[in-house]
Amino acid sequence: MTQFWSEIAPQAYFWFKAFHIIGVVVWFAGLFYLVRLFVYHAEAEKEPEPARSILKKQYELMEKRLYNIITQPGMFVTVAMAIAVISTEPGVLKAWWLHAKLALVVLLLVYHFFCGRIMRKLAAGTCTWTGQQFRALNEAPTLLLVTIVMLAVFKNSLPLNWTGGLILALIVFMAAAIQLYAKKRRKDQEKLREAQSQVATSNP
Repeated sequence: MTQFWSEIAPQAYFWFKAFHIIGVVVWFAGLFYLVRLFVYHAEAEKEPEPARSILKKQYELMEKRLYNIITQPGMFVTVAMAIAVISTEPGVLKAWWLHAKLALVVLLLVYHFFCGRIMRKLAAGTCTWTGQQFRALNEAPTLLLVTIVMLAVFKNSLPLNWTGGLILALIVFMAAAIQLYAKKRRKDQEKLREAQSQVATSNP
């Protein structure tokens, strides 16, 4: 056992960093899919019974499993391994880029627990958010992920002007995409209603 630890200890940083990256991948995958389920859950309200109750029950089950089995563990591994990585090089705590990164991680943690709160409200039937609002919410971790990765890669040499421009461009692009998708959905629904109306008229 002593020999084992003597061989592993010099590479502790790499082990911690590897599992930190794995945790980040799992955590973000869970967050992205969780809010997508919120979209479907909210839109299930528009369905007639019994489809509405069946869909809401299924989405509630999927959300709970995703949050508790994937998203929460991913968050815990990410945070724990980040602390372990920093413990191997404590001098990095003086770096401004790490302070910025940690501030963004705090925002991500707030987002994570906010999603947990929304999940519980959806289950209780007290959430008033629409599918469109959830689509916008689903873009928040994208912005955090891009900025966090940029800070982790570039560190002190991060090109702030280019990074700021990239984030602004992403915000504009995502806002436009959400609006265009909403417009397309409205047109599709109008066409569907017209088709159903024509069918009803031709078959009295």
